[in-house]
Amino acid sequence: MAVKLHRCSNMWLKIGPCWKVEKALRGMGIEYEAVGGPARLGKREFLAENTGQRLYPAIQFEDGSWYREESKDMERRRFAPAG
Repeated sequence: MAVKLHRCSNMWLKIGPCWKVEKALRGMGIEYEAVGGPARLGKREFLAENTGQRLYPAIQFEDGSWYREESKDMERRRFAPAG
């Protein structure tokens, strides 16, 4: 899997910032694994450790690096698929 999309656990919900970024990844043809995480901000230590924020969505690349911005900026960014 090229990237992991860390997002809210309400993956069935097709609105909001997490869905915007997921839809953008699909539109770019990028393979990803959606990883649902805790709903409560206080339970998102792993996000804070890796992105400096406790907000979804965040992308973890295959090399272990992370990317997090506002969803509107994330959905506009173009990612090159690994390979």
